[in-house]
Amino acid sequence: MKKIIVPVDFSKHSEYALETAAALAKQHDAELIVMHMLEMSESIFSASSSERGEENAFMLMVANKKFETFLDQPYLEGLEVNPMVKYHKVLKEVAEVADDVKADLIVMGSRGHSDHDGVFTGSNTEKVVRYSNTPVLVVKSQPKSTSFKHIVLATDFSDNSVSSVKKALKLLAKLSEKTTLLHINSPNLSFLSTDEIDERIATFLELAKLNESDVNIARISDHNVEDGILSFAKRNETDALSMITHGRKGLNHYFSGSISEDVVNHSKLPVITFKL
Repeated sequence: MKKIIVPVDFSKHSEYALETAAALAKQHDAELIVMHMLEMSESIFSASSSERGEENAFMLMVANKKFETFLDQPYLEGLEVNPMVKYHKVLKEVAEVADDVKADLIVMGSRGHSDHDGVFTGSNTEKVVRYSNTPVLVVKSQPKSTSFKHIVLATDFSDNSVSSVKKALKLLAKLSEKTTLLHINSPNLSFLSTDEIDERIATFLELAKLNESDVNIARISDHNVEDGILSFAKRNETDALSMITHGRKGLNHYFSGSISEDVVNHSKLPVITFKL
């Protein structure tokens, strides 16, 4: 892991993300790119070029001042930290910058949907997750530790998820001592018998060129996927949740609708998403 991007709006949730990213950067000797997006007023686009220039300069000065205070943290000592300012509040810019600099991870704070001020409300975090080709780690609180002992990765073991799951396992192996691949059998999806689930997993492992003895696999049944993930995490004392998303088209058929968004918003644990 060489580069980690942290989008910030200078809120306490941004601080949680920054502290989490800093701990990961120290573990992996990575560079931190701390990115802030200016919230430009609509009037600026109809103003004269001189007025635009003055407002741009003023807002940039304010952002730089905030950065000075925000980045004055003892946990950043010894790290390579590069602040970056973008002029527009367009969340897909986070994903674009991550692609441009070849970042390995995006770390974001999120308030969930109960709080609507600032940039990183739950809905905006979901947009970054949806656009990003780079894995996204969403945190809700100050990190107790980033030395995760157990991460659960929910998957449907479908053929088209093989490549994404293998990439996810590669990164999760660097973040956690143990990763469990979890299949949730739910009545509101295509319900599978035990034999059908076993057959699907066997096919998946063959395509992925993995031995069942080399990976941890769990199978549970629950009313829906979200409840299954959260319930498994609680019973097995996992440190973080993970799932595969399907970009702008939403989630693959296993994570249809808003399941990933629900998990991101309802889970108190960190959530790591990977694009299919």
